[in-house]
Amino acid sequence: MIIRYDPAAEFFTSERCFINELFNTAADESLSIAQARIAPGVTTRWHTLIATTERYVILAGEGLIEIGELPAQLMTALDVAIIPPGCKQRITNSGTIDLIFLAICTPRFMPKVYVEMAHSE
Repeated sequence: MIIRYDPAAEFFTSERCFINELFNTAADESLSIAQARIAPGVTTRWHTLIATTERYVILAGEGLIEIGELPAQLMTALDVAIIPPGCKQRITNSGTIDLIFLAICTPRFMPKVYVEMAHSE
């Protein structure tokens, strides 16, 4: 199976980023892959995923990621962050171009697992 990239499928979320679901289907509950795009200077909202591990694979740009109580860490191309289930997270585009990364979730991402956290500014 080949799934072709469709740039028109990108949508803006309340988390303050653009998402393009590259692979997310009930036919494969084990995994989802999305491309995320964040404009320069934008920070996503604090959130957590219930019972879902998320991995960020940076493709372009740079960002400061915050996971749990760890200090912010700079991420650049091909760096990978692993975010355990239930762990609060957010990322800031600290560069001058769009921050683009893959968000790989196991099991697959479902809107019901996303929890926005209070004081997310």
